[in-house]
Amino acid sequence: MIVGVLGGGQLARMLAQAGKPMGLEFVFLCPEPDACAAPLGEHLCADYEDETALANLTERSDVVTYEFENVPIQAVHALSTRVPVHPSAEVLAVARDRLKEKDYFRALKIPTPEYAVVDSFEELQKAVAKIGLPVVLKTRTQGYDGKGQAVLRSPQDLADVWDGWGSVPAIVEALIPFERELSIIAVRSSVGETAFYPLSENHHREGVLRLSLSRNGEALQPLAESYIQRLLDDLDYVGILALELFQTGEKLLANEIAPRVHNSGHWTIEGADTSQFENHLRAILGMPLGATSVPNPAAMVNLIGTLPDKDELLAVQGAVPHFYGKAERPGRKVGHVTLTSANCPPDEFDQRVSRLLTLAKETELARHTFQK
Repeated sequence: MIVGVLGGGQLARMLAQAGKPMGLEFVFLCPEPDACAAPLGEHLCADYEDETALANLTERSDVVTYEFENVPIQAVHALSTRVPVHPSAEVLAVARDRLKEKDYFRALKIPTPEYAVVDSFEELQKAVAKIGLPVVLKTRTQGYDGKGQAVLRSPQDLADVWDGWGSVPAIVEALIPFERELSIIAVRSSVGETAFYPLSENHHREGVLRLSLSRNGEALQPLAESYIQRLLDDLDYVGILALELFQTGEKLLANEIAPRVHNSGHWTIEGADTSQFENHLRAILGMPLGATSVPNPAAMVNLIGTLPDKDELLAVQGAVPHFYGKAERPGRKVGHVTLTSANCPPDEFDQRVSRLLTLAKETELARHTFQK
């Protein structure tokens, strides 16, 4: 079986790493000549809307998936007329537009922060008057890793931000004083088989995920599962789906969905019985799903910009480095480290996570997260 992937970054690379032991082959359509997934399959180096490249992808693939939401939806539509594509173009249309996404949550009675559509400065003023400061202004599309959003805390911020914003379609949301950022990752097969991973507790800096901790046995797990189950069923979803959430007391507010394997689930590679990457492949190929149980504590630390010394990472018991083969560059995700440990006391596990954060130059996050 051959899996076609729109995109050739680290998520495509990890899909291939999971699929190779399953006997799968991969074809990547990606315009980047140095795509880090390319060594693991055939690389069609072309634009996502190149008709010849799309035709080649369908001829070479039994099924097609994608690794990020900003692929052109027209390309996904075109592919789906010739070969099975999962998740579907209809799912992508919801996930890539923040207004459609929030409206969809509300239609399924999944609570969200208060929000309003903003297409002009006058609409921004009215929305802020209704919602109240502080708020977050977000572009409706092309937003990820903190891009395409700005926090507005004072009336002066409105004019200052909007002047540089341009006439980009946007929404404004209430800034939630959340206790924790959480995510739940679920998988649904083409025959409706569904499985859930334990909640992840996520820590960001500058809008970029730095740390995810598996939180097995959380009291909020059933509520999170109920929300993502509504999405899976209503969308007739196939593959891995991630739902990002804000915790406020005993409530969960939906932030956004990602119709793909997700950064907050990288700890599943070593931490779960079946990784999110393998289960995504199983789902889109019509195979039985693998177990999502997590036998031991698990965590993931992102490596941003530069790679620490590999031997120092390996010196942390239970740590497994994953380097993506990408050139180092400020702000770029160049790798991650998973951490698991059997029969490890909680305090010792926290110390190991803290050590990995320090090696990843996240000393302040280590101090803030694990200080006693």
